[in-house]
Amino acid sequence: MKIGKATVPHTAISTSDEHRIVVRGEDLSRDLIGKISFTDYFHLLVTGRRPDAAATAVLDATLVAIAEHGLVPSVQASRMTLAAAPDALQGAVAAGILGCGSVILGASETAGRLFVEVEQKARDEALSIDDAALAVLQQYRADRRAIPGYGHPLHKERDARVDALFQVAREQGGGTGYIDIAEAVERQLPSVLGKDLRLNVSAAIPAVLLGIGFPLGALKGVPILARTAGLIAHLNEELEQTIGFALSYQATREVRYDGAMPA
Repeated sequence: MKIGKATVPHTAISTSDEHRIVVRGEDLSRDLIGKISFTDYFHLLVTGRRPDAAATAVLDATLVAIAEHGLVPSVQASRMTLAAAPDALQGAVAAGILGCGSVILGASETAGRLFVEVEQKARDEALSIDDAALAVLQQYRADRRAIPGYGHPLHKERDARVDALFQVAREQGGGTGYIDIAEAVERQLPSVLGKDLRLNVSAAIPAVLLGIGFPLGALKGVPILARTAGLIAHLNEELEQTIGFALSYQATREVRYDGAMPA
């Protein structure tokens, strides 16, 4: 990221004075509160425009698809943090979100970048999307880069959420060009990796979101926003039925020390 030369800060997102609060050119109290859903408001905040019906349906579906995923590491970290500091809900939420890297939740952004590379190669070199996907995958392999968004430890066939999201995009009129690219990558993976890896939800999310014009740079924000809702649900349950210390106990009980011992 380049360091800007501007000396005066600018934002096009919001402003306020004693009479009104303006968000993306609209009066918050008059035009937005009670008149727009949170999904549409999120789209407006990020892109500066209200979504059409297809974009609303697709974005809403992705948020629902990824909000809850059980006791994954980020949820465990969050619940254990709250167990240790029950007055710090915000800290517990942050503990869960801080673990959102390339393996957990961040794969949607990296898969989106893969799809854009395929799309650009197909366009620039007048290739079919299958040929472009094969060439990009071969380059990833040569560079020893992981292929994001394919394969799943539990769902050996396609993750059911993939087809559900693709169906929403197709039925609602969202763009399907990146869905086609995602499926082309899936077809070409066996010839590059020597094994059949199927689309997972982390690839389906950018495939449908890029199709509605959602910004590539904001893709990671969608699973982060969705998972925040799931974390709050887990933390509310933690306050009523604490398992944070039980999770810690389980780890302590199972750990095996394999370091040196004093003489």
